[in-house]
Amino acid sequence: MTERIKNEVSKLRMESGVTQEDLAEKVKVSRQTIIALEKGNYTPSILLALKIAGFFSMPVEKIFKIAYEK
Repeated sequence: MTERIKNEVSKLRMESGVTQEDLAEKVKVSRQTIIALEKGNYTPSILLALKIAGFFSMPVEKIFKIAYEK
């Protein structure tokens, strides 16, 4: 089994009416990092995950989850 990190960033961002650029600015990363994160091509550092969770006022584990793939 392969493990990877699945996230709800895109969904939460759209529900909040926040652009990728706005989120990137608030958590101090590039827009490209947010794009890669939303596509599942980037696993965030703990620091970045905590910043994103803080931005959405949610626990980290509600946004980021381990996905098991065969």
